[in-house]
Amino acid sequence: MDAALSDLLASLTAIGHSLQAVFDPQRFLAEFSLCVQRFIPHDRLMISQIEESGMLSIFAEYARKGPLIYAGRYTIEFDPGGRYSPEEMDLGSVLAGKPLLLADLQADPRFIQPGVPPPRVQQQGLRSRLAVPMVSSGRIIGTLSATSYAPSLYTQDHLRAFQQVADLIGPFIENIVLLHRERRRRRRLTSLAGLACTLGASLAISEHFDQLAEALRPYLDFDLMGIAMFGSGRRDMEFVGDPKDAPPASRIPFDHLSMAARIEAGESVLVHDAEADLDPQRPGDRALCEYGARALLTVPLLICEHVEGVLCFAKRRPHWYDRADVEIATAIAAQLVVALQHQRLAEEQSHRARLEGHARQLEQRLVTLRQALDSQHGFDRILGQDPGFREALASAAKVAATETTVLLTGESGTGKELVARAIHHGSPRADGPYVAINCAALPDTLVDSELFGHERGAFTGADKMKPGRFELAAGGTLFLDEVGELPPTVQAKLLRVLQEHEFQRVGGTATLKADARLIAASNRDLERAVEAGTFREDLFYRLNVFRVHLPTLRERGDDVVLLARHFIREIGARLGRGEPALSQDAEDLLRSHPWPGNTRELENAIERALILAEGGLLTAEHFGIGGAGEPRRSAANGQAAEHSAPESLASLERRAILAALAYAKGNKTHAATLLGITRTQLRTRLKRFGLTSEAPV
Repeated sequence: MDAALSDLLASLTAIGHSLQAVFDPQRFLAEFSLCVQRFIPHDRLMISQIEESGMLSIFAEYARKGPLIYAGRYTIEFDPGGRYSPEEMDLGSVLAGKPLLLADLQADPRFIQPGVPPPRVQQQGLRSRLAVPMVSSGRIIGTLSATSYAPSLYTQDHLRAFQQVADLIGPFIENIVLLHRERRRRRRLTSLAGLACTLGASLAISEHFDQLAEALRPYLDFDLMGIAMFGSGRRDMEFVGDPKDAPPASRIPFDHLSMAARIEAGESVLVHDAEADLDPQRPGDRALCEYGARALLTVPLLICEHVEGVLCFAKRRPHWYDRADVEIATAIAAQLVVALQHQRLAEEQSHRARLEGHARQLEQRLVTLRQALDSQHGFDRILGQDPGFREALASAAKVAATETTVLLTGESGTGKELVARAIHHGSPRADGPYVAINCAALPDTLVDSELFGHERGAFTGADKMKPGRFELAAGGTLFLDEVGELPPTVQAKLLRVLQEHEFQRVGGTATLKADARLIAASNRDLERAVEAGTFREDLFYRLNVFRVHLPTLRERGDDVVLLARHFIREIGARLGRGEPALSQDAEDLLRSHPWPGNTRELENAIERALILAEGGLLTAEHFGIGGAGEPRRSAANGQAAEHSAPESLASLERRAILAALAYAKGNKTHAATLLGITRTQLRTRLKRFGLTSEAPV
């Protein structure tokens, strides 16, 4: 026996050497088992570690045959889900200092009673069992267990020898656990250095609570996070839940929580099991328990040594957090406090700026920066690999750096406004405002006022001075969409702006300077409009300094599939449908469809398909466009109609307008509602298609 213990001591010495390298508990226990096997025969060997909450984690296990019981959930992997109650493992008496010797697990009367779950070792068919406490520095730190498939294998001599083994190995096991805990603690604290940048990305934490929660999740796992900030008479805890689950009431009065007094005293509160430790008589505690929170970790937010708020994390699993998590949460709270202080400072500075008369400039700057950050309208964000499309983008990128007027042409839905924004953000005026107006969406009587502004009393209803879009776009870019719809009088004033860089408000006499770069767009053939006399030739040449023509989607080949996958990702995330794949017949359909509505039509088709597919594979039948689903049938005999060449977009639009007018019996307002457009837009289209006389009001 002494020789065997000497071998064990040699094995433990090897453990000491392994502390300088990556330690593998499983490999160690496999080698250690060979030494123990000579005087304590076994089929399985297991070492458990007691946690600060009283739960057990598995340091390592070894099986000569059969599967591992706790694979992937070991102590130094720090998996909170790998913690077990002593009763669940039938080790409660061992942790109380009483070694366990069972002759036959399968015959143990405790585990053959109805409703009593057997321990996992019994479920594996094991028979004999030894379990002894491991002691270090005079306290029990875990257990050492040996089991065998043979019944009645162990004696009291085996038990005494096994206890000697446990006494020998205990201090070494504790040192290894402490070492790995310290290494993990340092890694986690080091990783928190990157949190400052994340928190600093948004000063308005209260407005971006969901994003803040997702930023903190990699550092400390939770199902529910809450923040309460005191002051201004508000003492509510605002909650955000895991995206998979709905949180409880979004706000709970802080005073309704039993831990409120301790938090206000500056304490951190660690609750291992809310069902046992919280007070169901307190409304706040009861709300957390009803949500299913079991483990809670709450730390104060200290500003200048005063408790100004509280940060709370919760999990549905009990015993999830420990003192190491308290340290991490405290470090997170410290960085969050810095962000909150920055937020308060920014608010104070903004207030002073308003008092100094700079509110308008600062607000405009903030709007512009927010638009730039949110939209990210760079050329590299525009999807497309078609050579013709890439060539158009390359031309737009070249002209972006200049002050040149740009004319964007192409069918509706080809991305003209997207390119216009990219030109703005790629120009020296990127820090200035980007102002867009759809010329076809305004009545003729209002276009002049919208573009150039008006003075008070200029016309009925003009009760105050209003700046026009050219003024609002000063220092930035003005985008005129559907410029071909401008009435002749406004075309003349626009020509003067392009020539003289000045204008007057409606009803005004003061001449104002126009300091805005102009980007115009049209889905009409402006050359034909010039020939027809509906668009000024001199204005056309002023606008057509640098033309960028955007090809239609049907001309862009495989770009339709590329864009479809992009819309699937974007819309699927919004609808909660994930990112389903496209079937081959769906891809073939997308390539063959003429797409008269271009990317707008494609986006709508993708949204419809995602709704119908309910998260499954997207097939041609889900799209509801030409060539998909049931064949068209003749109204006369029900037979499948022959596929004809696709109609042009203009033809489809004209036919839709006629049908709406017929249904509305000539009422333009009703027809516009049916078509989903304004009455002014309908009137513009009637003029374009020469239908004015066919549709009296």
